[in-house]
Amino acid sequence: MIRIYTQFNQGQAWIDRYKNTASTFACVLGFTATGSIPGISAAGLTPEDRQYTACADAEFLYYGNSQPNPQYPLPPLVAGASPVMISRAVVELLNIPVYLFDAGLPHSPAVPAIHLGGMPAKCLSGGTAMEISTVHHLLEQGLQWGERLASNITDGYLIIGECVVGGTTTALAILTGLGIAAAGKVNSSHPTCNHDQKWQVVQAGLKHIQASQNSIDPLKLVAAVGDPMQVVVAGMAIAASRSCGVILAGGTQMLAVYALTSAIARAYNLSWQPAEIIVGTTRWVTEDPSGSTVALAQLVAEYSIDLGVTPPPLFATQLNFSHSRYPQLQAYEQGFVKEGMGAGGTCIAAYLSHNWQQNHLLEAIEYQLQLYQQIHPH
Repeated sequence: MIRIYTQFNQGQAWIDRYKNTASTFACVLGFTATGSIPGISAAGLTPEDRQYTACADAEFLYYGNSQPNPQYPLPPLVAGASPVMISRAVVELLNIPVYLFDAGLPHSPAVPAIHLGGMPAKCLSGGTAMEISTVHHLLEQGLQWGERLASNITDGYLIIGECVVGGTTTALAILTGLGIAAAGKVNSSHPTCNHDQKWQVVQAGLKHIQASQNSIDPLKLVAAVGDPMQVVVAGMAIAASRSCGVILAGGTQMLAVYALTSAIARAYNLSWQPAEIIVGTTRWVTEDPSGSTVALAQLVAEYSIDLGVTPPPLFATQLNFSHSRYPQLQAYEQGFVKEGMGAGGTCIAAYLSHNWQQNHLLEAIEYQLQLYQQIHPH
């Protein structure tokens, strides 16, 4: 149920170390006005819907179907079902502790979320996405919470997921700003990735900082073209890796976060244990014919090695919805949605801790969807 796509020996050693141990799930929610550009994302039908995607996903992750009248109902998608159906199915049945972090949302989520004092990012095309003081503050929050969460993990690992609509575009901006040739390689929630649209937005943003690009401070790069989730997760990963394993649960976005983490740790001389960190996603991401996730992971590996850092293995759950009885899940096999809310990372945890196979996962996810449809028939 898990395939290791890069850094195989290191990945296998990570599995051997953390098999049959417990996990904790932290999900970091953020927003960038980049996600409101028409057509940039399929995570919500309209730009207005997309403002509430993270709140809706957070509410469902936390309460599942026990909340029949959610304050923020799951938004309708172009096709498919929110990936939170997957992560909720796992955390509910395996009783995985969940911590939700608001790194910068336009609306307060209707769940017990930890507010980190961030702000939604402006569209990255202007090159002034966030105040540098906010970025420094969010890194500090990430470091503190990473340490705090890890201190409760005696023999296990921390899964760090995310929800940022438009986040693959800010990921492309961060990767490119760090000097990684990521154009044409990132994924999206669309069945065919809108590479040209993303690249135009990224080029517009990076124009503002091109002059000093070769030696740009990574936090200034985030302030220019990033989103609030990225720097929080980087801080969490740095601090947590000192004492436990870490799954960066996501695809393109978490590869960008790993590269950013390497750059921040080096620029600010922060101690960490990169060999404790893996990137864990879904096979819909790693095998997406309109992206090149594995090639991107190899570029991030080269970047890390150049910095003297152990590169991250790329894992993916082999979960398959071809034989699901629900068209909303079958849509994943056509390339819609793919990942989000730690879906891939939680499935990896289900296999590691309880040896869940395809049938266990599919049954649990379909049960969530069946209940949801009974409660929300329209």
